[in-house]
Amino acid sequence: MSHGLYLYGIFPDVHLNDLALEGLDQQPVHPHKLDGFTFLYSEAQQERYLASRKNLLGHERVLEQAMQAGFRTLLPLQFGLVIQDWATVTEQLTQPYSENLRLLFTKLDGNREVGIKVFWDQEHELQTLLEENPFLRSQRDSLEGKNLSMDEVVAIGQAIERSLVDRKQQIIYAFQQQLNAQAIEVVENDVMTESMIYNAAYLIPWEREAAFSHQVEAIDQQFEGRLKIRYNNFTAPFNFAQMPHA
Repeated sequence: MSHGLYLYGIFPDVHLNDLALEGLDQQPVHPHKLDGFTFLYSEAQQERYLASRKNLLGHERVLEQAMQAGFRTLLPLQFGLVIQDWATVTEQLTQPYSENLRLLFTKLDGNREVGIKVFWDQEHELQTLLEENPFLRSQRDSLEGKNLSMDEVVAIGQAIERSLVDRKQQIIYAFQQQLNAQAIEVVENDVMTESMIYNAAYLIPWEREAAFSHQVEAIDQQFEGRLKIRYNNFTAPFNFAQMPHA
């Protein structure tokens, strides 16, 4: 039983009929031309899709397979978008925002999103910090076996915390300084775990990815194994598909 149409993404007015893609709930994915755009959709088998890892990856896989087939210019739609009919899409999206959509396609044409997530071992960084800073180490050591006032304890803790933050910012600045100039646009996202210190997406020309990847490796070597970097060089441009203001 169908509960409507599940939408994956929007393409320019291109011919996508030859794509053989499998979407959520193992449903075949179809193209649909509407108001000068082409949508990828499948029959929705649920009224509402939970944002499970399986469903999220299934949504992204459809878009990535379309990109691998050569249809690189696309606007990914947010996960979980189910509509009842195409008239709703015309009324709420393609008619009122036609020019905005075309501006986004112009921005994305010939470009790709890549992303980095940078992690560090905070405990290791703290130990290294104390080894490199005898004054801070002596301050920290003074917390053991001495009757310090609460103000003194707090002050020492804050001094160590500030130094760790400075250390983190030096790493972040290295990525910003060496990568941002290579990108057309940069989006810095919130970190998602305590060990993640930087999370950014970059819009770069397709042909510049190898050079960009080489620069990421160079930064990793600069910090001599202190970091773990997750570099994603193939993803739909979710971070750069935000509707521009008219």
